[in-house]
Amino acid sequence: MKVNEKAYLSIEEIISLPTLFDTSISDNGKNVAFVKKTANWQDNKYRNHVWIYEKDKGIRYPLTSRDIDSASPSWSPDSQYIAYLSPVGDKDNKKNQIFIKSIDNYSGVQITDEEEGVSKFKWDPTSKGFYYVAQSKESEMIKKRKLYEDFQHIGKEYQNNCLYYIEIPKLIHNDEFGRLEKFDSSGENKGECETSVVYQLTDGMDFHIHEFDISNDGKKVVFMATPTSNMGDYINGELYLLNIKAGELQKMNIDKLLGGSVCFSPEGRKICYSASIKEKDYYKTHIQDSTLEIYDIPTGELIQPLTDFDSTVIPIRWTSKGILIRWQNKTNYLIGLLSEDGTVEMLSEKVDSFIMDASITRDGNHISYNKAITNETFEIYLDDKKITSENSFFKEKLKSNREIISWQSSDGLKIEGVLSTPVEFDANKKYPLLVIIHGGPAWASFPIFSDCFNEKYPIEQFIEKGFIVLEPNYRGSSGYGNEFLKANYKKLGIAYYDDVISGVDKLVEKGIADKDRVGVMGWSNGGYIAAFCSTFSSRFKAISVGGGITNWRTHYVNTDMPYFIRMHLGNNPWNDPEIYAKTSPMTYIKSACTPTLIQHGEKDARVPTPNAFELYQGLKDMEVDTELVIFKGMAYSSDQPGMNVAIMKQNLMWFSHYILGESVKDFRVL
Repeated sequence: MKVNEKAYLSIEEIISLPTLFDTSISDNGKNVAFVKKTANWQDNKYRNHVWIYEKDKGIRYPLTSRDIDSASPSWSPDSQYIAYLSPVGDKDNKKNQIFIKSIDNYSGVQITDEEEGVSKFKWDPTSKGFYYVAQSKESEMIKKRKLYEDFQHIGKEYQNNCLYYIEIPKLIHNDEFGRLEKFDSSGENKGECETSVVYQLTDGMDFHIHEFDISNDGKKVVFMATPTSNMGDYINGELYLLNIKAGELQKMNIDKLLGGSVCFSPEGRKICYSASIKEKDYYKTHIQDSTLEIYDIPTGELIQPLTDFDSTVIPIRWTSKGILIRWQNKTNYLIGLLSEDGTVEMLSEKVDSFIMDASITRDGNHISYNKAITNETFEIYLDDKKITSENSFFKEKLKSNREIISWQSSDGLKIEGVLSTPVEFDANKKYPLLVIIHGGPAWASFPIFSDCFNEKYPIEQFIEKGFIVLEPNYRGSSGYGNEFLKANYKKLGIAYYDDVISGVDKLVEKGIADKDRVGVMGWSNGGYIAAFCSTFSSRFKAISVGGGITNWRTHYVNTDMPYFIRMHLGNNPWNDPEIYAKTSPMTYIKSACTPTLIQHGEKDARVPTPNAFELYQGLKDMEVDTELVIFKGMAYSSDQPGMNVAIMKQNLMWFSHYILGESVKDFRVL
């Protein structure tokens, strides 16, 4: 390479690319808070820090720094303070607690001291306290039992999420020391560690709280809850309304599957939430988009303002000007203001726009959001003005070009995907092709740069090596409508394979992909499809299976969410063993011939390691080149940048060896 010649991002640079999320705007529209995730290589950790943008001063800066993590920023209703979550406790047992500070002081005040930590919170509309969700405390009986005979009664013992309220004393800013201090109503200094009053609002009740909201008058709380914290109970969600002063709890009469956020109308009379049809045949329950409903509390009337929306819609906040909603349209995530008559005022471009999250003021006059466009990473915007500059990270670097292409699967279904090509792409040249398959399946690949969507496969390094990369949005992917979402029902495996291989054939026919130099990889559901390609097909030169399902029958009794399998395969393995065999990669193990790398997180509860060991042993018995790497302590993903470096480098080396003929001698020491 020539001196000063531009290069693509290295693997370490890919992982160092900052990620922005959790944007929050103050109700006066003047300040924005957001979270910036970065890789700290010194202690091999990802760090989350809340950043502040002050509109009047035109400056942005971190609220916390160094090894003090912070997340979930939220402005007080009076716009005077910022609250956030930050971990507290011993090195190996830190739990998130609520902190509060004003933007011009140097230290925050810890508000909660929950043994199990706080998972989410909202301000009291009066700014005098917080409603928050925390795990219920372990019973004294179980604590005592663990001292002598530790065991778990499966399906009977849960620590559910409960709702709490905490009052906070009067806060004033001490200019001399640059910190907030707590004072009581008489003005007496109570110090920084005073314990506040905590009210248990649902402790001891038999449900597990997920999302919640508080009415603007502070008199009611609405929340979505499931019978237990078990993943299998998520399909049994119910809405509850809590009258705070009277202490009365009412279950809403809503025969729908609930998911996502829930919010009150400004006057507190109505509730908006995401819901989908709850069919008697619950095997099909979740394979459909959810719609948005409005529930009138006094009358019990249900309104569906978006009957013509063929996409899952998420309500974010109900303002004086309408409901801020977010939805996916193919590879775009859009936002708009919804009125009760069903009209939507677009607040984002209809194409080339991926908005991860958004925050709007109570009056609906100001908005902040986190957006990426094609071939760029995320930036924070305030009223359509960009207030960050994260894309400067790419300065003096080459970037692959990402575009959306489409093709037809074998049954005529239209499939889209993201094609990544080098800067100096030659349409008359045949390139080696790598296929990267997203997880889900109800997710999609997008033509943007972000490690939060792809932390396992180094696309830029693949491009620099001379590959082109295809990321197919196979049937069952989100954003393409309800029928497309359901098109994988009882068709896992072979139909997925057809969607992938037809995309490969499209590029081969165009003359830009070499049919004899094709590799495929994926994680989770993408790992399942890659495993199916490994045993079902001889079309590939190399394969990498990441956290993938390999045998639905054995996976059914090992995963923490067997209902996911039933709703896609239509039954359990005892009633329909044929569909479980037909869709399992291990059924075709005797046909396997492709060198296959298997990577798996040791503590992945969703896709446990027996999947990896079964495929590994089967491939070894068939004398197929294979390597199995178990990442210690890792579940679905890792919180260690170094581990993600290893995952990426192993994949880079695997495909470079088996497709480009490069050495693999140092593979085991990565």
